[in-house]
Amino acid sequence: MASESLRVDDPAQAPLGAPYWKLWTSSGFSNLADGVFKIALPLLAIQFTQSPTLIAGLSFVATLPWLLFALTAGALADRLDRRRLMLLANLTRAALPALLIGVILLDLGSIWALYVIALLVGVAETLYDTSAQSIMPQLVHRDQLARANGRLYAVELATNQFIGPPLGGLLVAAGVLGGFAVPAALWLAAVGSLFLVRGNFRIEREEKTTLRYDIAEGLRFLWDQKILRTLAVMTGTFNFASSAAFALFVLFAVGPSSAMQLTEAAFGVLLTTSAIGAFAGSFVAGWAERKLGRSKSLALTILGGSFFVGAPALTTNPYILGFVFFIGGVLVMLWNVITVSLRQRITPDRLLGRVNSAYRLLAWGTMPLGAAAGGLIAQWLGLQAMFGIMGLLTLALLGLMPIVTDRAIDAADVAS
Repeated sequence: MASESLRVDDPAQAPLGAPYWKLWTSSGFSNLADGVFKIALPLLAIQFTQSPTLIAGLSFVATLPWLLFALTAGALADRLDRRRLMLLANLTRAALPALLIGVILLDLGSIWALYVIALLVGVAETLYDTSAQSIMPQLVHRDQLARANGRLYAVELATNQFIGPPLGGLLVAAGVLGGFAVPAALWLAAVGSLFLVRGNFRIEREEKTTLRYDIAEGLRFLWDQKILRTLAVMTGTFNFASSAAFALFVLFAVGPSSAMQLTEAAFGVLLTTSAIGAFAGSFVAGWAERKLGRSKSLALTILGGSFFVGAPALTTNPYILGFVFFIGGVLVMLWNVITVSLRQRITPDRLLGRVNSAYRLLAWGTMPLGAAAGGLIAQWLGLQAMFGIMGLLTLALLGLMPIVTDRAIDAADVAS
């Protein structure tokens, strides 16, 4: 455990503590950098190509590390100091946009250069995110996890999707280099804030084991937990569908030849509607969970998620889409708070990095596959047909809800 551990008589209502808020601040800087970068990269990409397959390939490459590197990242998070891994990951992410600026200034820019940068940023993100989710129970009491995760998601979504996208759009509109210089500076600011969190965040190990054994142990734990296994598959399916849709949404929305004919700045503003919803959702998630129960809350998110993904198949009206994206943001946040807090509660600290990574292998490893599938479907059938197919795929997840009942969730929670 960290040296700055929390000791209180009523943990659930106690202050979250200075170490948590330093992590919260660091996460805000880091996610603001993500928000700017993820908009700047595809806006730069469409200057090199208008091919749906190549544009979707950028999202494929960026998320590929979740398929290839997630299990190794989880094992490292359980072996090494989690805070130091997060620092290393953000230092790497700060260096890569600076490298891209040099490539652009030397007139060596191409879609292939963007692929390389996207892949390396994705590897660093895999290590950072796995360590960040695993460090949380070392900073706050387990009874505080829902509240701590809600507050953390609020700043993550506000910066990553509310402030970052329009800022990224404006920066690229003003000059491409600004869209990459700003994220580099923000990732460095995140490093500075996280550096102020003191303590040892390395889990003590009773025996020496191989990396392969560690990975297998985490996979076995996830497989044996039916609730976690089912939620991972459901999340993976939704991420497959949403990755397919939003990898190509830039082609549907931006430019005079697109269906929506938005400017770069307007595109960023439209995407912020889901972030506003997610920000609101981070504060109502606990209330909804208490009023509806966890199972009904999750079913509601699936229903709303199908519209979130599939709405562009039905309309090009930015105001209607903005409203749908807002509701979708609220519901996605509700899903995240419930599922992440449950996973952190029922998983032992020594396994949390590996279980998080195994879960994300199923949940996030589908994203590059979704981006690739979306590109192929859009190439064959058109963009709006692809959006409709992905909306129906999300709706089909309701068929798994008989497994995720309140009784089954409570039983898994108590057993921990």
